[in-house]
Amino acid sequence: MTGTVSRRDLIRAGAAGAALASTSAFANPLDGPRMMPPGLGSDRFAAAVKELRAVVGAEWVFADADSTLPYASTFTPDPDGKHLPSGAVAPASVEEVQAVLKVANTSGLPLWPVSTGKNMGYGNATPATSGQMVLDLKRMNRIIEVDAELGTALVEPGVTYQDLHDYLQAHKLPYWIDVPTVGPIVSPLGNTLERGVGYTPYGDHFFMQCGMEVVLADGTVVRTGMGSVKNSTTWQAFKWGYGPYIDGLFTQSNFGVVTKLGMWLMPAPPVYKPFMVRHMEVADVAKIVDAIRPFRMNNLIPNCVLMMGAAYQLAMFKRRDEIWTEKRSVTDEAIRAEAVKNGLGMWNTYFALYGTDEIIAAVEPIVRGAFEATGGEVLTEKEMSGNPWFEHHKSLMRGGLTLEEIGIVRWRGPGGGMICFAPVAPAKGAETAAQTALAKEILGKYDFDYNGAFAIGGRELHHLIFLLFDKDDPAEERKAQQCTEEMIHRFGEKGWAAYRTAVSTMDLVASQYGEANRLLNQRLKAALDPNGVIAPGKSGISL
Repeated sequence: MTGTVSRRDLIRAGAAGAALASTSAFANPLDGPRMMPPGLGSDRFAAAVKELRAVVGAEWVFADADSTLPYASTFTPDPDGKHLPSGAVAPASVEEVQAVLKVANTSGLPLWPVSTGKNMGYGNATPATSGQMVLDLKRMNRIIEVDAELGTALVEPGVTYQDLHDYLQAHKLPYWIDVPTVGPIVSPLGNTLERGVGYTPYGDHFFMQCGMEVVLADGTVVRTGMGSVKNSTTWQAFKWGYGPYIDGLFTQSNFGVVTKLGMWLMPAPPVYKPFMVRHMEVADVAKIVDAIRPFRMNNLIPNCVLMMGAAYQLAMFKRRDEIWTEKRSVTDEAIRAEAVKNGLGMWNTYFALYGTDEIIAAVEPIVRGAFEATGGEVLTEKEMSGNPWFEHHKSLMRGGLTLEEIGIVRWRGPGGGMICFAPVAPAKGAETAAQTALAKEILGKYDFDYNGAFAIGGRELHHLIFLLFDKDDPAEERKAQQCTEEMIHRFGEKGWAAYRTAVSTMDLVASQYGEANRLLNQRLKAALDPNGVIAPGKSGISL
């Protein structure tokens, strides 16, 4: 094997298990031992695998080359094989999670918990460091309770948004779910723990979370909020409980394994009206944000507003070579020409109004006037019905389920590659314009395209920059990693750090939050997981 070994070869070489890892055929540092857990010899690894099989059943432990392949699949760049699992184990209950953690502590086997492993743009199920065994919670897939009066739900990690939607439909309950863009295959629990967002008024998923069950590294089961009270009936009704609020400690962290999550469901409104505002100039980005901000702050526009760049929109249904065949970044002129053909602007802003006919009739003229003053064209179903981009966002803003946005990974070729860089900024037009210009500059340096969007909350916005590349091209994959790291560095210099990041850049992003923050997380980690067996390196947190 050579330095140009493929990811598939790495997986097959390294995940074959202890017997293969101990042979002389894997002397090259890119081979089998690279994916063995650090400090865990082949005999100890084999013994741990045997114990795990006794806990969950042999068919639910994946420690050979072929069965490990799905867990190593990712859209994000990993040119050096630094994020390859040693295998996977899939428990079916809290008791089995406790037993798996006991094996991990005894053997020194690191575990990487995932719910459905569909964390697209951030690494899927792949771990922060090679050699971790994926703790796959997909078999824990019960919708434990839905309170029809309060509109609350209690779910396990393996439940998907599709599962919850189907439950509400089957029981004819008048509630909407709130979904990320690939909702059908994503776990509400997993997305909430990553502090993901959706597009209805309930789009801040962590804010709409209420109560967790967490298994700590030593097997202790903790229920947060009101869940620890004997005979409590308010676990999913009141977030705070008594004393320090600890739920946030278990988001974007490696302090425990969350096995249940409470959440609030949105009552279906009597009337729902979606809008799209079309702007034809990239430079309009600043005035769009300044127009949106007061409506989000006073909640006249109650949902998370999506401001989608034309290139991102086109990538959902188009391929790059249909628009542009040169190696260098696609030009604004080429994107504009294609956007016009498809009824799109250079910026396409999606929001909705919810409530009654009277409420919408009162608010709509105010909102229309503000957007029209920016030069935007305010459009509704009357003008845009049937347009695939409008229909897609119309569905998302009422909790609809769609996988259409997965299409963006094919923008540069069939070997779909994608990594998301998500810096946060205040919802101010000047900072938005500066971020857009900086992103285009850095991406252009590496011949990548600006496929960007903004999700605008009350006072902040998330700049979603999707770096799309051809993962079948090793040189392009390496270049994508370099470009992402440069964006993180240069945006960070201006105070724009990411709120969420891929496994390949967790340490880098964590460093931008300062030494005091890092040391506090390290002290919490040492107290709650002294052997460091849960997801070492997650969010840059290690012992």
